[in-house]
Amino acid sequence: MFDFGPLPPLMFLSMIFFMLYGFPVAFSLGAAGLFFGIIGVATDHFAQGFLAALPHRVLGIVSNDLLLAIPFFTLMGAILERCGLAEDMLEGMGKLFGRVPGGLAYAVILVGAILGAVTGTVAASVITMGVISLPIMLRYGYNERLATGVIAASGTITQVIPPSLVLVVLADQLGRSVGDMYLGALGPSVAQALIFLGFILIMSVLRPNSMPPLPPEVRGQASLRLILKVLWGIVPSLVLIFLVLGTIFMGLATPTESGALGVVGAMALAAMNRRLTWPLVREAMTTTAQLTAMVVFILIGATVFTLVFQGMDGGRWIEHLLDGLPGGQIGFLIFVNIFIFFLAFFLDFFEIAFIVIPLLVPAAENLGIDLVWFGVLICINLQTSFMHPPFGFALFYLRSIAPREVTTKQIYLGAIPWLGLQLLLVGIVIFWPGLVTGMLNRGPAIDPSTVEIVTPGVGGLGGGGLGGGLGQPPGLGGGLGQPPGLSAPGSSGAQPPAAPAPGTPGALGTPPGLQPAPAPAPAQPGGLGLPPGLQPAP
Repeated sequence: MFDFGPLPPLMFLSMIFFMLYGFPVAFSLGAAGLFFGIIGVATDHFAQGFLAALPHRVLGIVSNDLLLAIPFFTLMGAILERCGLAEDMLEGMGKLFGRVPGGLAYAVILVGAILGAVTGTVAASVITMGVISLPIMLRYGYNERLATGVIAASGTITQVIPPSLVLVVLADQLGRSVGDMYLGALGPSVAQALIFLGFILIMSVLRPNSMPPLPPEVRGQASLRLILKVLWGIVPSLVLIFLVLGTIFMGLATPTESGALGVVGAMALAAMNRRLTWPLVREAMTTTAQLTAMVVFILIGATVFTLVFQGMDGGRWIEHLLDGLPGGQIGFLIFVNIFIFFLAFFLDFFEIAFIVIPLLVPAAENLGIDLVWFGVLICINLQTSFMHPPFGFALFYLRSIAPREVTTKQIYLGAIPWLGLQLLLVGIVIFWPGLVTGMLNRGPAIDPSTVEIVTPGVGGLGGGGLGGGLGQPPGLGGGLGQPPGLSAPGSSGAQPPAAPAPGTPGALGTPPGLQPAPAPAPAQPGGLGLPPGLQPAP
């Protein structure tokens, strides 16, 4: 049993108290870290030298090239949010699928998945699809709960689909590459979209009146022109997705470089739609600066808190608490996901990633959990934080743009089935890790205990004597690494061992059946030992 003292739990509780009291998260973390750091130094629970490392930690944050991907991906999403890309896709796909029950819901889910891959922000997806699709869905007889639920849920797919900002942050905190995190998230992303589409299919059969097809005069006739219009809205987005993700997966660019390429592609798409204006760029850059500043401040505060917390053995305290959980890996993952699910009622996903995840990593590694699997699982869980009634941000975004006839109660009740579908995916990934790890490019696992190192035979290269094998001075034994004075058993260090009989194992490890090379003349000038003109010392 370890005695960690009262400081680590008190420090953790004080941080939660500051945040619940209303202080900004970055200030709560930094204040708790500095306050308990001073107490720890005064009570000899914390070495003062740890504080000397704090400036280097902060400098390491602002010089981290990986975190540069955050402003690039944010700027890309902010530009695409304002360039009318979603409007074209929703209009075309709504008419294409509108002839079947639930057609508008199918269109919202598919557009949400595509927007998630090019914008990376929940707010942009929910607000855009809510403004465009919700009035149309309500006008043509869609149930209020179903319409609001499918829009909110489709917007949150953004959290899991690469290039998600959450995956970038988790890759940094877990010490894994962004490419591996993106590859691991592909399977769950597709599974999430298929689960949502399957739910709409089932509901369209059980309750067709809650999602009727569009009238013929609205959807028009299916034609090549309509299909080309849909493709015109989708293909540029798919090209941009390939430029961003394909370059990472193929190793052609780093996440930061692909993010910069995505910004260029987003500006090109905005120019194609004739919406690339200075006000659009200025608004997008303002949004990017605000989000990036928030992330950096939270990360600096989390660094102060984590440094002091780890210096007081807080990490070992957390690890000790989690080691006693029953069920091994599965028990640990179930407990951690339940804990994060409820913690997400009060904390944003950035705060959880910077505060909680570093404390859980040592325990996960001790249990042999693949950190890419662990990170993607946490990302899927954090996705549910946007759907929690009554605190989910996606529900707040939807409430801000929903018509007055749609009540807040209907929005909350409509979110519950989709929240259950997201938790279903969490369970699938826990019990089927291959959905994540199967996409990773990894070689076969090797057990170090089965590795056998065979030393090659030294044969005639080990003969002693002057001018021998590799030109070593008298008294040196084997020529492939034996130290001076060592020789075969039964011989002196100055005399080479007798050559073994052919076909028998040599004294210095010559394999059976190999004849050792004859020892060279002891003092021949110009051999492999001495250069011409030099004579050995008598």
